[in-house]
Amino acid sequence: MKAFHIASQGAQAEIMDIAVPEPKAGEIRVKIHACGLNFADLLMQKGTYQDTPPAPFTLGMEVAGVVDALGPNTDGPEIGTRVAVFGGHGGLAEYGCFDVDRCAVLDDDMSFIDAAAFQVAYGTSHVALDYRARLQAGETLLVLGAAGGVGLTAVELGKTMGARVIAVARGEQKLAIAQQAGADHLIDAETDDLRGAIKSLGGADVVYDPVGGAQFQAAFRACNPDARILTIGFASGEVPQIPANHLLVKNITVHGIYWGGYLGYKPHVVTDSLAQLMTWYKEGKIRPHISHRFPLERAAEGLDTLRMRKSSGKVVIEM
Repeated sequence: MKAFHIASQGAQAEIMDIAVPEPKAGEIRVKIHACGLNFADLLMQKGTYQDTPPAPFTLGMEVAGVVDALGPNTDGPEIGTRVAVFGGHGGLAEYGCFDVDRCAVLDDDMSFIDAAAFQVAYGTSHVALDYRARLQAGETLLVLGAAGGVGLTAVELGKTMGARVIAVARGEQKLAIAQQAGADHLIDAETDDLRGAIKSLGGADVVYDPVGGAQFQAAFRACNPDARILTIGFASGEVPQIPANHLLVKNITVHGIYWGGYLGYKPHVVTDSLAQLMTWYKEGKIRPHISHRFPLERAAEGLDTLRMRKSSGKVVIEM
C-alpha cells in the first residue's frame, strides 16, 4: 500500500510502498478514505511533538474510512462499518490499524471528508471551552488564530454556546471566514495596538489561544477580572512567559489543553464531548470548514499549505 512514511529517525516523510498492516488483538483495520492534517503533524515530522512515535511510522492523526478487518478476539464494529478514528499517527496511508476503543461509528449523513476534519479541531475546542473554561452564555470569548484549524471551530462553538465572540486573524480574507463562522467582532492581527482593540470591545472573559507569542501577551493584558485563558498551542513559535503576579491581581486562570492526553486518563471527557459535537452536527449547528483537499500523493504539499498558513479551517488528504 501507499503511505506517507518516515522510514528512519531524522528522515523526511515521503510516499512509499509498505506492507498492509495486520490488526492485533484489540485493533481494527480501516480502509482509509480521508485523513485530516493537524499542526501536530508538522511537529511530529520534526520529532518535537510530545507523542512522536519511534521511527519507522506513518504520519496522520485522524482518519475516516471503512472497517476492513478485526484483530484476534476483538469485539468491534462489523466489517464494512463507516468509522472515524483518532489514532495519533498512521492515517496518511491506504490502510491503518487502530485501537478499537478509539473508533467512532459514523452516521450515514456525515461524509468521510467531514469526519476526517472533525475530531481533533472540534474536540479540542469543545473540551477547552466547555470542560475547562466553563464558557457561559453572554460572556466574551476572544479567539486568536480565528481562521485556523482549531480557531475557526472555537468561533463556531463559542456562538453555539451563546458567547459574544471576538475573532483575531491576519488579513481581510481570513477575517471574513471567521465572520461567516459567527464572529461578532473582527480584529486584524496586524493591528498596531491589539490590546487596545480588544479593550475597546470590553475585554475578554475567555481567551482561546493557539498562537502564543505577542498575541498572547496582548490578550493577557486585555483580560477582564476572573478571565480564563486557554493555552492550545504556539503556532507563532514563541512560548509566552506568564507573570504570575498579574494572574493574582486579576484572578486570572490559565488552562493548558492537550485533547489527546485525556484519552490516557479521562477518556470519558473525550467521548462525552464527541457525543455532544455529533449531536450538534446532526442538528446542522456546526460544519467543518475545509479549505484544501489533496490526494495522498500530494500529502507533502498539504503539510506545506498548513506550514505556510495558506489554509483556513482544515486541510484534508483523500485516498
